[in-house]
Amino acid sequence: MSFPFLHPGYTPSVANPLTDLRLGLDVLRHHVRQSIGGEAEWLDRIDPRRPPEDTRTLAELQAELDSLVGLETVKEQVRALVAFLQVQGRRLEHGLPEVATSQHLVFLGNPGTGKTTIARLLANMYRAMGLLKRGHLVEVDRAGLVGEYVGMTAIKTERAIRRALDGVLFIDEAYALARPAQRGVDFGQEAIETLLKRMEDHRHRLVVIVAGYPALMHEFLDSNPGLRSRFAREITFPDYSTDELLTITERFADENEYRVTPGASDELRRVFDRAQRGEGFGNARYARTIFEQALNAQALRLATVSGRALENLDAEELMGLDAADVEAAARALGEGSAEFPRRRRWRRAS
Repeated sequence: MSFPFLHPGYTPSVANPLTDLRLGLDVLRHHVRQSIGGEAEWLDRIDPRRPPEDTRTLAELQAELDSLVGLETVKEQVRALVAFLQVQGRRLEHGLPEVATSQHLVFLGNPGTGKTTIARLLANMYRAMGLLKRGHLVEVDRAGLVGEYVGMTAIKTERAIRRALDGVLFIDEAYALARPAQRGVDFGQEAIETLLKRMEDHRHRLVVIVAGYPALMHEFLDSNPGLRSRFAREITFPDYSTDELLTITERFADENEYRVTPGASDELRRVFDRAQRGEGFGNARYARTIFEQALNAQALRLATVSGRALENLDAEELMGLDAADVEAAARALGEGSAEFPRRRRWRRAS
């Protein structure tokens, strides 16, 4: 028996019960959908990959939004969108006409600026307001939508859309769909066409958010006449300031029970001041990388404490990150000099 949705080069690996269960469910869903022509939602509900339902209230979600570092203009636009949707809901309750508006969004910004975090919060806000049944977030990129062979792209895109029904489909680096592959036939436009059709078919069950670098995203929106009309609302995510990056790093430390000493704080400020903002900057990802490198530097420093065994160190010494640790972290990234750090393009984590 052959399964058209499996990669042509698929070969079974070492037996894994969970993998076998997932594959079996995929096969079962495929045949049920072919037989009854439906979505087979009852099978989706027993998918072992399905995350638990989020039950937070709108007030709790808004409090989490407010607690995020920076992003003040983003928060303001999210509050405005939520308020608009609430008012439209109340108008319908009173028999007044609803203003037709697209709920699909474009997130513009560099990596590490909180786009995925805001998308996840928005998905749950839609659920809390009754606009979406589940409010879960399905995150994909070009590889999750575009196949390498004829017929595979429609299958992969349909599968991602089915997983996202009653929630939000978040397409990171969406501009890659409209940029031809380096060699061979490119099926990116097929993914876009499939997506546009299903956005209309499931307009009451699916919200799509596309995200990426501003200039490249505008090229993407101009690549197909249907994209601009579907994605009428844009939210721009600015790069974090030095103060915000410092606060983010301190939060990383608090969450892991480390402490940023005053000297380390001053050194972090110097590192973040030197960092070039723009398309090559990783923002919060950059702050996390610096923090993780500082942990490595601290471990090396403590492991070589002269005349003292590592087991004799007290909690304060084990928690403290000092200026030398941050300096070593910056050097490890090639950014220890007074010159601006090398620019690098940051990619989303897999």
